Amino acid sequence: MEKITTIGLDLAKTVFQIHAVTDEGHVVVRRALRRSQLLDFFRKLEPCLVGMEACGTAHHWANAIGSLGHTVKLMPPAYVKAYVKRNKTDAADAEAICEAVMRPTMRFVPIKTPAEQAAGMILKTRELFVRQRTQTANAMRGHMAELGIISATGMTSIAKLIAVLRDEQDTRLPRLARSALLEMATQIEKLSARINDLDTQIVNSVRADDAARRLTTIPGVGPIIAATVRAVVQDPSAFPSGRDLAAWIGLTPRSNSSGGKERLGRISKRGNKQLRTLLIVGATSVLKQARRGLALPVWVAAVIGRRPYKVAAVALANRMARTIWALLVKGGTYEPPIIMARP
Repeated sequence: MEKITTIGLDLAKTVFQIHAVTDEGHVVVRRALRRSQLLDFFRKLEPCLVGMEACGTAHHWANAIGSLGHTVKLMPPAYVKAYVKRNKTDAADAEAICEAVMRPTMRFVPIKTPAEQAAGMILKTRELFVRQRTQTANAMRGHMAELGIISATGMTSIAKLIAVLRDEQDTRLPRLARSALLEMATQIEKLSARINDLDTQIVNSVRADDAARRLTTIPGVGPIIAATVRAVVQDPSAFPSGRDLAAWIGLTPRSNSSGGKERLGRISKRGNKQLRTLLIVGATSVLKQARRGLALPVWVAAVIGRRPYKVAAVALANRMARTIWALLVKGGTYEPPIIMARP
C-alpha cells in the first residue's frame, strides 16, 4: 500500500469515515470505521497529518490520535463546508476535510487538554444553572401575577415572593397553588446554592492564575469573564491583533463591501456566544455605574452622546476584548486613560 500522508476523519458517535491520500493526492483508503476500530487503525499507520472538524468530541479524539504520533489539526466546520462537492454524505465530508486541512491559508482550532475542557465545563454548568433558575423564577412570577401578586423583575424580588409563599396567613394563594409554587421556590434556592458553590470554585481558580488576575483589573471584567477567557482563548498570540480577537468573538461589524465601497452592518455575532454575552453584560454594568457618577474614557462618553445606549455598550465590549488581548499577549495590568469624562 502507498504511504499515507494526509487523512480526513469525519467524526460521529458510532461510525467514522476515513479518507486517506498520498503525498501526490492519490486516494489510498476510503472506508467507514466503527468506534472500537478507530484507534487500532491509526496505531498501525506511520505518523501523518490528520484533519478533523471541531466539535464536541473532537478534542478527545485529537488527544488520543495525537498520542500515537500523528499530527492532528482541527478546523471550524464552516471553513470545511466550501470543499464539499455536491451532495453531503459522510464520505464527502471526510474528503472535504482531507482537502481543507492541506490548504496553507486554513485557520485551525487549538486542541484543548482535559484540564482546559474541565475548566470550560464548570463555566457551562454554571451557565446552565443560571438559565434554569431564571426560567423557574419567571414561571413563578408569572403564576403569582395571575393571582394578583405582582413583583418587579430580577432575582431580588424573588425573595419577597418566596416570603409571601411561606406566609400561611396570606390568603391570596389557594392551597394547591401554594403547594406547587413552593416546589418552584425550593428549586430556585437549590440552584442558587449550587451557583454560589461554582462561583467560589471559579473565583479560587482565577486567584491562582496570574493572567486571569490581571484581566480582572479591566473595568467590567470580573472573575467569570476572566475564567471564561482563560478557558476559551487557549493561545491569544494566535490572533495578530486585538481586533482579530474581537472579530473572533463576534463584536465587529459584518462587512458587505464591494467595488471599493465599504458597507458595514451590525456585529457579526460569530464565534463564542458565551464570551460575547458576558463582555456585553460587563460593558453594560460599566455604563450603569457611569450613570451614578463614575468617570468614563472620553471616547466612551462621546459614543454615548451620539449613539443609542446598547450600541455604546457593544462598542465598549469591543474595546474590552482588545484590552484583554493586549494584557494576555503583552503582559501588565490595565491602566485607565489620563483624561476621563462623565457621560
